[in-house]
Amino acid sequence: QVQLVESGGGLVQAGGSLRLSCAASGRTFSGYARGWFRQAPGKEREFVSAIRWSGGSTDYADSVKGRFLISRDDGKNTVYLQMNSLRPEDTAVYYCAAARFPSQYWLGRSAQYDYWGQGTQVTVSS
Repeated sequence: QVQLVESGGGLVQAGGSLRLSCAASGRTFSGYARGWFRQAPGKEREFVSAIRWSGGSTDYADSVKGRFLISRDDGKNTVYLQMNSLRPEDTAVYYCAAARFPSQYWLGRSAQYDYWGQGTQVTVSS
């Protein structure tokens, strides 16, 4: 059974940092792009960041550029999201995802992802 399990969420003050992890099990994700999305209460799910397998190139939403950093450890089947300079508007449930056939142009479209985690809550207080 394929599983993506997020961890590392929590409550942090504005300006603080958190590091999210997404561990995959049930299969190898070599060749897959790995991404992070988030959904705030009353809002649609939105793209945060993603990283490709080949070359490890990355995409970021404009709202997190320069503050968030995505990385992957394929030996551990894990992807990370380092979140710095957090703002109250970053408060959301964060989901990780995996795409078998990712776009070569833009990883922000959620429909290209085949597997999703259950999410981890991130709350940033002002």
